Amino acid sequence: MSVPAAVAHGGAGPGPDRQYNVELALDIASTILESGGSAIEAAVEACVALENDPVFNAGTGGVFRNDGSVSLDASIQTSDGRIGFVIGMEDTPNPIRIARDLLDEDINGLAGKGARLWADEKGHPKASVEGRPPRGDEGDTVGVIARDSQGLLACATSTGGTSHRPAGRVGDVPLPGSGFWADERAAVAATGVGEAITTSLLSYRAHDRFLRSSSDLQASMEWGITELIETGVSVGLIGLGAEGEGVGTSNTDMPWAAWLG
Repeated sequence: MSVPAAVAHGGAGPGPDRQYNVELALDIASTILESGGSAIEAAVEACVALENDPVFNAGTGGVFRNDGSVSLDASIQTSDGRIGFVIGMEDTPNPIRIARDLLDEDINGLAGKGARLWADEKGHPKASVEGRPPRGDEGDTVGVIARDSQGLLACATSTGGTSHRPAGRVGDVPLPGSGFWADERAAVAATGVGEAITTSLLSYRAHDRFLRSSSDLQASMEWGITELIETGVSVGLIGLGAEGEGVGTSNTDMPWAAWLG
């Protein structure tokens, strides 16, 4: 048996005060885990709470693209080798739920109209996403990692993308190894400037550093940000291992919180 745990973040970079909002989402995860729920359920439901909170650039609070559209990405990976991700979804307030359902399918990812059609077939509600104007150069992600009593790790991330970008732009969130990576030993999730996270394969390389060196997960994530990301580029990471408490680090403002059962 493992000690349940969870860690969540509310995006790296500029934005309103949102620490309390992250802690509320983490409370949802901890309640599920304390009642014997799975890491998948805990990570997804906490992520849904972040998507439903307009203070975050995800789901309801997704920022408008250059053409005025709201395009959402989400992903989830579990330590038993499953991945689900969606790219460029419209009319889907909670894309993390679609990504979660892909864990049980033969395919890993869906994009655009095809993703929405698949969601329709699965009975996921279709509803317009209100969105909001960009705040300066703000562009961030929300993420939750959970570990249940069976030792399963689940890493869920969701985003509305980056301000002042074209409608088809894809960031790090739905890309395995970039915005997220998990196996039975640890899970890592990234947030910040998606292009920098993607070109450095940040989540995977920080995770790999943890496995291959004597560094702990915190130090490995700090190494990733310091060594792989250019100075002045806003990036943050959260991580959770097979045991112990979740950790977080960033080179900018990043609200995050951890819970250990």
